[in-house]
Amino acid sequence: MVGSENGFRWIALPGGLALFIVPVLVHFVIPQSARWQLRRGRTEAAIETVNQFIRRCGNRVPPLTVDDLGPNLAETRERLPRFSALFAPGQFRWTAVGILTAMSAGTAYYMIAILLPKALIDQGALVGMSFGITTIVFLSTIPGKAFNAVLMERIGRRWTIAYSLSGAFPGLVLMATAHLAGTYAPMMMTIGAVVLGFTALSSFTATRVYLSEQFPTALRGRGNVFGEAFGRIFAGVLAPFLIEPHTGDAFVFFGTITVVVMCGAFIPLLFGKETVGQLEMVTEPGHAQLVPEPAE
Repeated sequence: MVGSENGFRWIALPGGLALFIVPVLVHFVIPQSARWQLRRGRTEAAIETVNQFIRRCGNRVPPLTVDDLGPNLAETRERLPRFSALFAPGQFRWTAVGILTAMSAGTAYYMIAILLPKALIDQGALVGMSFGITTIVFLSTIPGKAFNAVLMERIGRRWTIAYSLSGAFPGLVLMATAHLAGTYAPMMMTIGAVVLGFTALSSFTATRVYLSEQFPTALRGRGNVFGEAFGRIFAGVLAPFLIEPHTGDAFVFFGTITVVVMCGAFIPLLFGKETVGQLEMVTEPGHAQLVPEPAE
């Protein structure tokens, strides 16, 4: 599409078509939340949703029944906590850890997605090669995300995040120094792109789950939305804006990404805790008390 005045339109076409395809897939393929079904009195539908997950995971646990839910199905729904609970004593640390971890992974992603083609061209690569390298990076995320999905259930969320973000270091070094390698530059850039895509850009399998699990169940919906939105303001807007003037300098561009991913790799290890579904089960005593919204 290079050289075509309609090239940008062809590139944008798949995204436009997704507006008509994705909602249909979501409605007919993805099952409704069991929690949402229960809150509306649809007990059988909720149980079927859970049992569908159990079957897809190999029937490792017995199917759910109505009796398993206990006698409290008719209880009044609890009010959601206030947004201020995200920053309450006992919760603020986990909110910060989740956002900073997601922000680090997101910054690496957006700098590659938005600026990598421009950076390579500014550093002397041909237009075709720059888009080819970008394609390799994102193709590598297909097996990379699947690998991280398996890994985080084997060694935990934190160590998977540490591996996936710090594992990008060799690839970033190869890409930053490729222009010094003469005829070996394309090979070094290609290998670096594969490593970067398989590691840092595949970290979202773990980082998104880890962000969500920084919040107790009652606060999870608001916390996850706030964390994603706040993180993307920096990762997708501010960071590319600040780095764009320096894309022609390979050491500054790839060096910045290196610093970001290394910070993201060690924040969960140094300041976070391992989480598996329920933060209430792993946080220290004195966890933030969630204050419900006042009655209308």
